[in-house]
Amino acid sequence: MPGNPPSNHAPVSTRRRWTVLAVCSLSLFVVGLDTTIVNVALPSIGSGLHVGTRGLEWTVDAYTLVLAGFLISSGALADRVGRRRVFRLGLVVFGLSSLACALAPSVGVLIAARVVQGVGGSMLSPVALAIVVNMITDPRERARAIGVWAAIFGLSMATGPTLGGALIAGLGWRSVFWVNLPVIAAALVLTAVFVPESRAEQPRRFDLPGQLLLVAAVGGSVALLIEGPRIGWGSTPAVLGYVCVAAVIVGFVRTEARRREPLMDLQLFRRPSFAAAVVGAVVVFVALNATLLLNTLYLQHARGMSAVAAGAVTLPMAVAATVCAPLSGFLVGRVGPRLPLLLAGGFTAVGGLCLVALDNDTSLRVLLLAYLLIGIGFGFANAPITNTAVSGLPAARAGVAGGITSTARQFGAALGIAVAGSIVAGASNTTLAHAARPGWAVVAGCGLLVLVIAGVSPAQTRTSRSPAEPAVLQPAGGE
Repeated sequence: MPGNPPSNHAPVSTRRRWTVLAVCSLSLFVVGLDTTIVNVALPSIGSGLHVGTRGLEWTVDAYTLVLAGFLISSGALADRVGRRRVFRLGLVVFGLSSLACALAPSVGVLIAARVVQGVGGSMLSPVALAIVVNMITDPRERARAIGVWAAIFGLSMATGPTLGGALIAGLGWRSVFWVNLPVIAAALVLTAVFVPESRAEQPRRFDLPGQLLLVAAVGGSVALLIEGPRIGWGSTPAVLGYVCVAAVIVGFVRTEARRREPLMDLQLFRRPSFAAAVVGAVVVFVALNATLLLNTLYLQHARGMSAVAAGAVTLPMAVAATVCAPLSGFLVGRVGPRLPLLLAGGFTAVGGLCLVALDNDTSLRVLLLAYLLIGIGFGFANAPITNTAVSGLPAARAGVAGGITSTARQFGAALGIAVAGSIVAGASNTTLAHAARPGWAVVAGCGLLVLVIAGVSPAQTRTSRSPAEPAVLQPAGGE
């Protein structure tokens, strides 16, 4: 593509590379902060806007569904028109929609604003990672950078519950959206100063049919899980929904198989390690988001804790994720993804098992231990999944691989919220702990699935590309 900025291939100093990583990590921080703060704020939102569990689920899933549906297209757009340009646009959209959330007079307006937030979010963390990975080409340095990237998410988890609890206690639930604005403003200024523009040499065409079918498939699947308890799993509307979702998925597969430049390169799924990484991304984020929702409802409703106290109780989970994520990136660079995945699966499974007998008077020590173990598991999971998805691929296909795994993560997040919400739907404050037990069994099962996935992951980090291709990854949405 003529006229590409020279930054795509010009040597960049180590200090500049890691400065750009730090600046771009702000986008991941604000996205992660928004997720965890909103989870803590759900009971207050429900009281303030007079909305039940399903409405609260949509408050979270409206964001993650749109984010999942547009990650790959946002990455493709960034590859074509400029990654920094799209990243800055995403910051503006995310900031304005955060303002709309803070001022929302009803749950309908709040959900609509969350949809727009999802559009802005799709232009943030995946495009920012594309900027970073375009500059960091050494496999070991890239693995460490991905570990830092994952640690930022853990840091946002650590900040979200405690900061959210304090804000809600002092200023009300609307403040959890106001807090995004100064972070967005700082990111805009720093991006203008430090982040270079870059584009893909051969950007992909926009796949409108694939995009529409992907949104319909993801949205339809999660909508059925959220609304299933209300309409009845065997009711006529539910059965029609199953048929429609199945037809959309078949249509999506056929459409993508026939296109020269598909939104989702289905050929990648023929690689067992890549398919395992995608499934792993879904499974890990199902476990994480089910944990966040079940934990919030249990601590604030069943145990009667304040938002501040609930945030303090979950702090071990967030701190563990923050500490273990960079260690995971280091291990991936040194010994490959299998060991970190084994650790991730083992700790997650044990953490979930600690809570399968949850009751209203479960010891605080048991809760803290379970949250700590799940946090360790999540901290070890992200880096090997991301690295497994893109390792061994040429640069031309690594971008699509990164986009698919990012989409899988967000689909897993929406699925985790929907599954957990369906499990506890209709439970009262006194019966919520008992109703949540199958949810914790799901979390433990996710950990066991990660152990299985570790078995088909490469024992060592691999890099493979054709001699004509530079060692530059250009993810259209890696996360």
